[in-house]
This record gives sequence, C-alpha cells and structure tokens, in this order.
Amino acid sequence: MTDAFWMHRALALADQAEAEGEVPVGAVLVLEGEAVGEGWNGSISATDPTAHAEVRALRAAARRLDNYRLPGTTLYVTLEPCVMCAGAIIHARVARVVFGAADPKGGAAGSVFNVLGTDRLNHRVQCEGGLLAGEAARCLQRFFRERRRPLSRQGTVCGRDGANNLTK
Repeated sequence: MTDAFWMHRALALADQAEAEGEVPVGAVLVLEGEAVGEGWNGSISATDPTAHAEVRALRAAARRLDNYRLPGTTLYVTLEPCVMCAGAIIHARVARVVFGAADPKGGAAGSVFNVLGTDRLNHRVQCEGGLLAGEAARCLQRFFRERRRPLSRQGTVCGRDGANNLTK
C-alpha cells in the first residue's frame, strides 16, 4: 500500500475527530504494510492535553505490539507533529513520519522547530511533509473557520455550541 493510501486513512481519522468536536487531526502507525495503531485528536473530550492523534496512535500500537519501542514503523499524520508528539515519536523509535499540512505555529518537523530532524538526539526519524497537504489543510481551515463564525450564524458545529461547550 502506498503512502497516499495511509494518508487517506489518517484523513478519515481526522474526520472522526471533527465529528467529535475535536481539532481534525488523524494518525495511523504502520508496520510492514499493516496498521498497528490509529488515533485522532481527543484532548477536549478526554480532558487530556496529551491526547493528540499521534500519541493515541503510538499508545494503541504499543499495546497491540506489547512494546513501548516501535522500530521499523511509519507514522502518517495529517498535521505536522508538535514538540510533545515529536518527543513521543523519538522515544518510541518510530523510523519514519509522513505528514500532510505544515504547522507554521507549532510544527516540530521543520516549520518552527526541527525536533524530528535534529542530530543532537539519540534517535533519527526520517521525515517527509506535504503529502495530501491541501486536503489536510482544507479540513483544518474549515474547522477553524466554522468555530470563528459569529454565534448568531453558528448553531451547532461538530457537536459543540458556539461557546465551545459540548452539546447534549
């Protein structure tokens, strides 16, 4: 299966996040052509600042493989990983990261920081950005545009009311 195939799967997981009122980011971790972990953003609903798509995918894979190290894996994620996720990726010994949209405000794979590309740490991660970037960026832009709409025009978006509270 191709990188594009797995990025489409990550985009579908981003849709799941959006449906739950979360920032639409999805991630899938692949080993030898098989998905071993998937995740989507869940920080809001889980009240957990570490519940990013990448961390959730790494946790799922570690449980499935019964190992906190995930060598030989490729992580596909719709948005460039942040510093926290980059650290988790390095500690898990992920071999490769492929991301969609760059994150000019917090990306740690070259946009703001280059945590994944530094030679100062004990593990190197091969990193490629820009795969299906337009599609990933449009998903995020749509989500945030909807959240910024005035309350009078907003209504319920992604299971949330205009005050960013969960609706029942």
